[in-house]
Amino acid sequence: MGEILIGTSGFYYDDWKGVFYPDDLPSREYLSYYSGRFKILELNFSYYKIPDARQSRQMIEKSEGRVQFTIKAFRQLTHEISERSVSEVLPLFLKGIAPFAEERRLGAVLLQFPQSFHYTVENRFYLKSLIEALANLPVAVEFRQKEWLRDSVYKALEDVKAAFVCVDEPSLSSLMPPAAIATSDIGYIRFHGRNKKDWYGTDSRTRYDYLYSEDELKEWVPKIRTLADSTKKMFVFFNNHAKAQAVNNAGMLRNLLSIEQ
Repeated sequence: MGEILIGTSGFYYDDWKGVFYPDDLPSREYLSYYSGRFKILELNFSYYKIPDARQSRQMIEKSEGRVQFTIKAFRQLTHEISERSVSEVLPLFLKGIAPFAEERRLGAVLLQFPQSFHYTVENRFYLKSLIEALANLPVAVEFRQKEWLRDSVYKALEDVKAAFVCVDEPSLSSLMPPAAIATSDIGYIRFHGRNKKDWYGTDSRTRYDYLYSEDELKEWVPKIRTLADSTKKMFVFFNNHAKAQAVNNAGMLRNLLSIEQ
């Protein structure tokens, strides 16, 4: 069975202070505090701004080498795709995250595509070219459009050794169902919450404002164990970050799986 690592999507949230972070903890020490409690962290700020190499090195230092990072790809690689994406934007992104790879702290590059990214010939070609351009790095792909839920996609991801990202999200018609699928040595799950009424037309804090019950997480326990049996490493992230609910649910899932901190 592969190692199961549980963490959160992001760590720098104001409303975690007094809930997860002590009231008197300076924000510059958040990452160090986090790294004493989790072994894995998904960085999402990189979607909005390409990190520079200096910033990446500082994060490795602050986490004292205790954390593996998965890094969400910059938006011009997944949401604002153009003819420049692979040829010009990707090299800048790779340069910025290079320290994570060099220090063996890179768990994966996360390619999260929007619901508007449909299963078309053009998009399939683009996805293949992007993954191939990332060939030396571990890659995980998250779809928000259930048209991609098909055997030919799983096979294509297996061929390029990219992980299929399993998700728990609201049961809306075009979104992905909670399937357990492994297409590489890496298993990857993201818990987004089930806030159905606020999924569209709200900010990220409202959209992901959801606390899973123990019974809801229990639904995933056999799926996680099945995925761990077919992978070398399992990454599980909670993206329901409002009010530090992600931390709460990460601890709850650890207990259900009998995983030590």
